[in-house]
Amino acid sequence: MPSRIATDLAELARLASDGGLDLRQVALRVKTDLLLATPSPSSEDMEAFRAMAEALIPVIDEATATILARKLASWRHAPREVLAGLRARGGAVLAALVRHDMPLTTVEIEEIADEGDGEAKAALAGRRDLTAGASIALAGCGDAEIDATLVVNGAIALPHAALDLLLPRAVQRPALSAGLLARTDLPVSELTPLFLQASLEKRLAMIDAAAAHEALAPSPRPATLPTEQISGLIATALTDRRGAFVALADAFGGDARFATAMANDASRQLAALALIGCGASPEDATRFLIGLGDDAARSVERIFALVELMRSLQPAVARRLAQQIGGIAPRSTRSGALQPVMDPSGTSARPGAERAPVRGIVQEVRRRLGGGSND
Repeated sequence: MPSRIATDLAELARLASDGGLDLRQVALRVKTDLLLATPSPSSEDMEAFRAMAEALIPVIDEATATILARKLASWRHAPREVLAGLRARGGAVLAALVRHDMPLTTVEIEEIADEGDGEAKAALAGRRDLTAGASIALAGCGDAEIDATLVVNGAIALPHAALDLLLPRAVQRPALSAGLLARTDLPVSELTPLFLQASLEKRLAMIDAAAAHEALAPSPRPATLPTEQISGLIATALTDRRGAFVALADAFGGDARFATAMANDASRQLAALALIGCGASPEDATRFLIGLGDDAARSVERIFALVELMRSLQPAVARRLAQQIGGIAPRSTRSGALQPVMDPSGTSARPGAERAPVRGIVQEVRRRLGGGSND
């Protein structure tokens, strides 16, 4: 004997097939709720619901279809045909299915990441079962909503290739930068391009990581700027602030974008790092920074903090940091060669005394820079 629900569903399905349009959307939603409230729906009820849904899903409005998608996406009894009908509508309906955990295979996840529309991709970016390949594809879209959803998805490990795509945009977007810096699965050394946006604690860790990298794999030592060129930079700062950044960028080996990055950095930390990286003394670098005549130059506290930062850094470390912040050099070298994971003070080639300046960096910068992320 068919149940009452099955009988009602069969009658509504017949009305839908005969062209009876009144209340069909409300009826489908009501019957969906009835089934969802039933712990173990009977096969007769499920078959009647399947027939009714297949008849109505192609013609109901977008709002109703989206509501059904949200309710049925992760319901373990949802008929495959019904989910397929909802998925075929695409747009907001497909996005609702994806966002509410409709079961998807790895192939389906990566197909949506590659070929789906913007709504579906944004929904996919928040899924716990997102694959590495799909993460990279989504990061490559360059869409602000997808970026934001991907970065706050703490259920997945963000692949290096995805991070490489996100970092340049994060430098320009404070919210995206904050999201990346808040993640716990990313080594702080990978986030050095966000140095200027980072908290004091993370900046100290970035400095320490750069110093440790230099101790293990020293960078080629660039030629120190001659005294007359440094004097020229200081003189330019006194009369032409924009020109001073262009000249410093050229001396450092950067381009117009690097000059703009220094000009836009109100903290003047990037310019300070570039000056020390060029071989300027902290005293000459300070003259340059004061000569700019901007807000930082008029703040004794900020200038003093920059002086302490510059005195704490070896030129090679400052140069590495400035390169990574300015995007004019690779953030890191990921080779297949085995890197020894040990304190360099433990080898005969690197006496323990060489490691001391790295510890000093942390103490000096922490003492002078205070707690702000932009000094």
